Amino acid sequence: MPETTTNDASAGGRPPALAARRITKRFPGGVVANEAVDLDVAPGEIHALLGENGAGKSTLSNCFTGLYRPDEGTLAVDGVPVEFHSPGDAIVSGFGLVHQHFRLVEPFTVAENVLLGEHGRIRRSEAEARVAELGDRYGLEVDPSARIWQLSVGQQQRVEIIKALSCEAKLLILDEPTAVLTPQEAESLFEVLRRMTAEGRSVIFISHKLDEVRAVADRVTVLRGGRSEGTHVVAGTASRDLARLMVGRDIDLGTGPVPRQQRPTAAVVLRVEDLRATGDRGETALDGVTLDVRAHEVLGVCGVSGNGQRELAEVIAGMRARTAGTVEVAGTVLTGADPRAAHTAGLGHIPEDRLHTGLSPSLSIEDNLALTAYRRPPLSRGPFLRRTRFRARAIELMERYDVRAPGPTTPTRVLSGGNVQKVLLARELSSDPKVLLAASPTRGLDVGAIETVRTLLAEAADRGVGVLLLSEDLDEILSLSDRIAVIYEGRILAVVDRADADVEELGLLMGGDVSHLSATPARGSA
Repeated sequence: MPETTTNDASAGGRPPALAARRITKRFPGGVVANEAVDLDVAPGEIHALLGENGAGKSTLSNCFTGLYRPDEGTLAVDGVPVEFHSPGDAIVSGFGLVHQHFRLVEPFTVAENVLLGEHGRIRRSEAEARVAELGDRYGLEVDPSARIWQLSVGQQQRVEIIKALSCEAKLLILDEPTAVLTPQEAESLFEVLRRMTAEGRSVIFISHKLDEVRAVADRVTVLRGGRSEGTHVVAGTASRDLARLMVGRDIDLGTGPVPRQQRPTAAVVLRVEDLRATGDRGETALDGVTLDVRAHEVLGVCGVSGNGQRELAEVIAGMRARTAGTVEVAGTVLTGADPRAAHTAGLGHIPEDRLHTGLSPSLSIEDNLALTAYRRPPLSRGPFLRRTRFRARAIELMERYDVRAPGPTTPTRVLSGGNVQKVLLARELSSDPKVLLAASPTRGLDVGAIETVRTLLAEAADRGVGVLLLSEDLDEILSLSDRIAVIYEGRILAVVDRADADVEELGLLMGGDVSHLSATPARGSA
């Protein structure tokens, strides 16, 4: 595997755009997040940063952008030593960061969020026009007047990218920027990054999608356990080699179908008929959606973020009222918006916002694992909770689902993304659901956690659970699904068997192009 040293970034006599030397960051309790990390980013380079959740990528990025101050080590920008005492110092030096976990003010509009921190008086119409121009320019369209709380997770990601691009940063750090983009949109973003680097700007690209790293990056630095495993030239480097450096072992990258033992049966466990609902702003979000999911089946629903996936999940889970249509779970017709009734009927739910909608971050692991079962024996007796049973159950589930934490009383908010998702899956799957609704279940996770989550979903289907998988990640849809439905502007455009699925055609459908379809209307059932 081609390997470079940090000095290679300065070939031709130009100093690196960023030179980090022996960066070390410690936290209270003896946790060493980064230990003596060296990194050079050359002018005009796309430099990928890979590592598992908890490997130190975000901490290192925060040291580069003034959110943290390293305990040891030095930074230099264009050959000039710098010390950042605040994010403002980093911005002045030309740094921009797109966070994986958004830094947006929810009551504000898109335009107001993009303009936060700027000085001088700017008219609303000028601000909105500027945001619209940036969206058109970079293929990241979003309504400038929409408030953040009204947007899906994917649309909020677009706002974060536009925020960074609006600063004309000389060095842009992107943390999982393609997690909610179609292949065509991802390639458009790559073109934007290539144009930026052609102008002399530099990019640090953080992603768990190894194929994308190989497609867009010039070099890659791999972190494991807070230490650098080396910097390598991407050309000629296999994804499997990079994954082995990340996790220290060979893993299944999910490029093919996840192994399954059982095939779908004829028994329908989830039936959605002519479902209609409005969005947060009163617009039509679901326009006659009809879907069936059978026992032992994974039905994948793919689409560009903001085309009704969030509303579809919320209506089925009883979190949003529908204006028409029916939802039936394991033979029980759900009436009204009632999450408890949906759960009682046999629905397990993995929402896209795992840490706030799915779990309570301030509660311990054991309390989060008990949230849907504490009213029933053995966790309660009459009106009294049985705390010893809480803990015993949590210890058993943590072992079964490989939740890595100091203990069951650990606050959930301090866990890595992968462990948070395993807590959520452990709770929902241990309730023996008939249907599992999973929305973007691996978004933002590292390759090791992705492998675990996908295996758990496949095993659930093997046990007879009907899985409805909603995701913007086509690789995930293709690796898990028996059938694939494409949603666009709240309507199901087509449903195809996995064996007949074509990536290019799915991408066109996700963009609303139906010119290659036959006249047969799409249905969500076989």
